[in-house]
Amino acid sequence: MILHGNCLYIMPTLKAGSFHTSVTSPPYWGLRDYGLPESDWPEVTYTPMPGLQPIAVPPWTGCLGLEPTPEMFVAHMVLVFREVWRLLRDDGTLWLNFGDSYASSGVKRDEGLNEHRPKRSQPAALKPKDLIGIPWRVAFALQADGWYLRMDNIWAKPNPMPESVGDRPTKAHEYMFLLAKSEKYYYDKEAIKEPGVQDEWANGFRGGAYTGGKTFDNQDGGKRTVRGNFRVPAGWDTEPGSHGTIHRTGRTSNSFARKVKESPPPGQPQQHRPDREPVEYSGMRNKRSVWTVATQPFPEAHFATFPEKLIEPCILAGAPVGGHVFDPFGGSGTTEKVALENNRECTIIEMGSQYVEIAKRRTAVVQPNLIF
Repeated sequence: MILHGNCLYIMPTLKAGSFHTSVTSPPYWGLRDYGLPESDWPEVTYTPMPGLQPIAVPPWTGCLGLEPTPEMFVAHMVLVFREVWRLLRDDGTLWLNFGDSYASSGVKRDEGLNEHRPKRSQPAALKPKDLIGIPWRVAFALQADGWYLRMDNIWAKPNPMPESVGDRPTKAHEYMFLLAKSEKYYYDKEAIKEPGVQDEWANGFRGGAYTGGKTFDNQDGGKRTVRGNFRVPAGWDTEPGSHGTIHRTGRTSNSFARKVKESPPPGQPQQHRPDREPVEYSGMRNKRSVWTVATQPFPEAHFATFPEKLIEPCILAGAPVGGHVFDPFGGSGTTEKVALENNRECTIIEMGSQYVEIAKRRTAVVQPNLIF
């Protein structure tokens, strides 16, 4: 479902506890003028970080992302996500994509749109060329507002925008924060497991490991004292078709990497460490926090579309089949498209009429994936 309007005004009309998860990418501060109508923002009081004193931000009229100070932008983000909190179930999650900007950067505009709006000024408390840290400012403010800040997933871009800079690396990442309403929340780890790396289990141990008297050393640039084939300790076996994993005969819940690392000298009893992460014989492992996803061009001129593969894990882990996904900044409808393809319901809110039409076209012919 696509709702056309300002999320600030539409969200209060929606039923509380309606959504399993929210996956969204708000406008980044100070980077883009989207040519949208101005909004009337009320005074907001928020805490910038747990343990700090609250600050009050005065009323303001303007577009989200074009606030005169980072503090006002963060206040407006807190206000928006207080309402998202209300709309989520008690076991709901928020997946929040954010990129950063520099203190000396200016606002980019679409050609011919709102050229009368002034370029944003240098933040008074920051030096020119300072990285502002907007993603973390928002994350810490939401944490102080009651959200559980669970993970700072890194979106690594193999094809980032080129930058003409010579005194720092080219920016090639953004954040996808995972936040939750409660300590216990819905999270389907099985739905987003990823393929493991064979050498990670067979040859990539951290430190030395007892292997029948031979030692692997992965501390010096990945070098090992033994290369190629190695002797498997007594009582261990290999499983055909298991991506090279080696396991103890009769034990199916622990990885070779864990068992070998903890194998005692012969004659001593085997110790079990339940605090170590298992690696499955299927070759799958728990999803890591660095997600390498190429940026995805979109032919219909929406310049802030995030890749479908970036948000697919968020939707799969955040909502069950038949569950309901929410995006208060719907844009060109990427969240709805991916949710529908994966047999989830979705509601998005989009303020720009041009983007609503794009989202309608993109989601009109979606074919859900077959479930076996």
